Order: sequence, then structure tokens, then C-alpha cells
Amino acid sequence: MVNNEVVVVGAGPTGLMQACELSLSGVRPLVLEQRPEPSELPKANGIAGMIVKLFDYRGLLDRIRQDSSYVGPLPSFPFGSAPLDFSALGASGLPGALIPQPRLERLLDSRAQELGVEIRRGHELIGLTQDDDGVTIDVRGPEGTYQLRSRYLVGCDGARSPVRHHAEIGFPGTTAGEVTRLGHVTMPGSVTVLPTGELEVPGVGRLRPGTHRTDRGAYSIASFTPGVLIVAATEETDQSDMNVDTDMTLNELRLSLGRVLGIDFPLGDPIWLSRIVGQSRLADRYRAGRVFLAGDAAHLFAAGGAALNVGLLDTVNLGWKLAAELRGWAPPRLLDTYHTERYAAGARTMLQTRAQSALATSGEDGAALRELWAELLTYEQPLRHVAELLSGADLCYDMSGDDDHHPLVGRFAPDLSLKTPAGTTRVAELMHTGRPVLLDLADQAAPRDIAAGFTDRVDVVTAGCDQTAAAALLIRPDGYVAWAVAPEADHRQWEGLRGALSTWFGSPA
Repeated sequence: MVNNEVVVVGAGPTGLMQACELSLSGVRPLVLEQRPEPSELPKANGIAGMIVKLFDYRGLLDRIRQDSSYVGPLPSFPFGSAPLDFSALGASGLPGALIPQPRLERLLDSRAQELGVEIRRGHELIGLTQDDDGVTIDVRGPEGTYQLRSRYLVGCDGARSPVRHHAEIGFPGTTAGEVTRLGHVTMPGSVTVLPTGELEVPGVGRLRPGTHRTDRGAYSIASFTPGVLIVAATEETDQSDMNVDTDMTLNELRLSLGRVLGIDFPLGDPIWLSRIVGQSRLADRYRAGRVFLAGDAAHLFAAGGAALNVGLLDTVNLGWKLAAELRGWAPPRLLDTYHTERYAAGARTMLQTRAQSALATSGEDGAALRELWAELLTYEQPLRHVAELLSGADLCYDMSGDDDHHPLVGRFAPDLSLKTPAGTTRVAELMHTGRPVLLDLADQAAPRDIAAGFTDRVDVVTAGCDQTAAAALLIRPDGYVAWAVAPEADHRQWEGLRGALSTWFGSPA
């Protein structure tokens, strides 16, 4: 007997986001988490890119603002050891939110609880098998071992994913020859944070925040929270001489910084210390039967900052598709598009993060590459392209077999300002429920007539808008445009809506 529709393994930000997305679509998932309590480790200091817009489309960005020191376009961002200045792009640059990962996790935990999600902490997956009807999950909990049955299982359980291991999904890739030692420490009394954001260090002078390269490695330095200093040192290492399973010490971080900087850098008391060996890995499939992977379980990137953003977007792509299958209206092969679309997104992220690693290489060749890179990015078009690459805004899903489809198809829906009979709203506000939206911007009968058999699963909204060349948009629950038509479109192009509705939302009722 199958007791659960979906079991999510992992209650980090990715697993919690997956649970929220499933709940919005009418599925009540069960979440298993090995840790007895939410983590307080500040593994990430914020989010950037399309996930910021997606949080707005889910009505969560205002909550993030309450816990964030900054939400808006990021004026600068590191690309490997080459800092990027996005200030010239203004609001159209790279969106970001500075929020420590523990705060983001608490926010998503609270949202999941509001949606009625059951989270079992201290419960570890130790095995799984699957058959035609579901997945049998072996669990070790505080009171012993037990079994669960579920229609589907989603592994959001990190880089060493037991779900991936038990599902026998390959994880090919490479391991870097460098190690990064990272620390969050209390601000030393001898270090002063200047109004410019620079740090005044005795015996050294002023150091700019961000990532920088020396002939012995790379270092980064920043302070996002008063009284807390974030430092990291990256250097080549012989991993055979390093026990990666031992906890890193403050002295190890201090010695590494000393080797890279050539000075004894002052450090306060440790808050969190970590040793990271960069990896570039992509699961060879995101789906194995009834088992799916999302987040670090599906991909690891050598450059920091990408993993959390991409993992959260994985869950938004998967949630509504799983719900459609469980509710019986999913068209054939809808679940297969999760791997197709998100594997491509992971591969695109892998491309840019490996490029970041190449830019960080030492020696004269690396220095020449960084110099040429900085020269190219003094021009607006290359700078904008890199901003879109980092954010994921350049991603375009393949949703049409037509050569003449609208340029918005496959891309994230723009947040248009809309005028409806009920008042002014935005596309973002229409997407808070996580349901598909057919947006009629020309007040024509054609889209409403074609969509008449889909109103149980698609919201049809008629609105006025002065900001788009489209007469109508079909927006999937993950925010991507599945179909669009220009105002001057002929009858044949309007009929394309019928095919798009069937492709993504099944047969009419």
C-alpha cells in the first residue's frame, strides 16, 4: 500500500522549496531530514539571478526583504577572481538578495509549515527500492528503523546524496587540484571597516572586498554583517597529504591565508570554518524511474554562488509536473521534461563556472586571460551577456517545433504591469498561487474559447498592458512562457494555443 504521494529527502533550502512547490499544486509531501535541528551553518550569504525573480513570483520576496540587508540589482559580483562591475547596467543587471542561508532556510521552513508540510527531523534514508507502483524507503529514526511507501521520491540531500547512490545514478565530473579554506570569524579589533567597504588592516593597508589573485593563490574578504568577517584562501594542494574528513581549524585557515597573502592576517574567534575541494559534476540523469534529483544531489559547480540558485530553480520546474502526474492530467512524457530542461540548465551553469575556474588560474597565462577579460567587459554588450549568463536569464527552454514562434516562448515571463477590472496588478502577483496563467492582453474571444476546457487547471486572465508586443501569453507554473502570439497574428498562430495547452496541461476536461 502506498501511504505517501511524494517523499522529499533533505530539509535544506532546496528540499523545503520542493515541499512548498508541491503543496501549492495540491500535493502534501513528507520531508525526511537526517539532522535533528535546522542547520545554522552560513554556507551561502545570499541568492542571485532568476531565483530572486522567482521568489517574487511566489510572493516570498517581501519576506526575504525583512531578513536581508539588501535586495536589488547587485552593483558588483565576482567571476572567479575577476570582479565584475554591474553598476552601469542599473536595474537590468544581476538581481540579488543578501540573506545568510540559515535565515533563508528558516523562511522556507515557515512557509512549508503554513502549507501543511510534515517535516520529520532526525530521520535518515538508509535504502530504497522501487517498482511499477511506487518507492519503498528504509528510514532510521530516533525510535529505530521503519519503512515508507511513496508514489515518488525526490532527493534534495546534497553532494553525497544517499538517494543518488541507492538509485544508482552516475555522477561524472572532475575534482579540482585546489582547496579553499573558508571562515566566518568575529571582526578582529585591529581591523576597521571603512565607509567604502574596504578593510583597513594593520601592516597591510586597505584591502578591497571581493576575490583577488596573488602569485600563490587567491583570497577573498568581505563583511556583510556588522562584527563578522568572511575570509577565504584558495591554493593548490596535494590532496593525498590532506585529511578532508577532519574538521578545519582556525590555525589552518590562518596559515593558508599567510601563504596566499604573504602576511599574517589577523582573525577573530571562529564562527564557522570549512574546507572545500571544488568539484564540477552533473548527474547523468535527473530521473531514475520514480526517483528524482534536485540541487547538489544533481549537480556540483566549482565556483561558489551557483549551486543554491540553480537547485532552487530545479524544484520549481519539477513540483508542478509531479503534481500533474499525481492528479491525473499530465500529458505523456511531461515528467521526462524535468531532466531535459534542468540538465540543460545545469550544463549551462557548468560552462560558466568552469570558465570562472579557468580565469582564476595562476601564472602569467592566467594573468593575461584576466587582463583581456577585464578589457572586454568595459563594453556594455559583453557585460550584459555575462550578467544574463550568471543569472540564468539567458536560459530558453525548447517548447516549440515552429520556426516562427514568438521570441518570448521558452523564456521567463516578463513582470508586466497589468490593468484588470479588479485593479492594477503584475504578472508576479498572478503567479503567487503556482498555477498556469493564460494572459489575454487583447481582450479577444479566441484564447478564452480555446482554453474553455482547461479552466480547472489554467487561470485565464484578461488585462490591459502597454509594455508588450504580445497579444496573449500562456505561462507555466514555473514562470516560463509556453506560448505567445503577436497582436497581428493570423488564425493559424492563434490555433497554436490549442497545441501548447495540450502539450503542457493534458487533454481538455
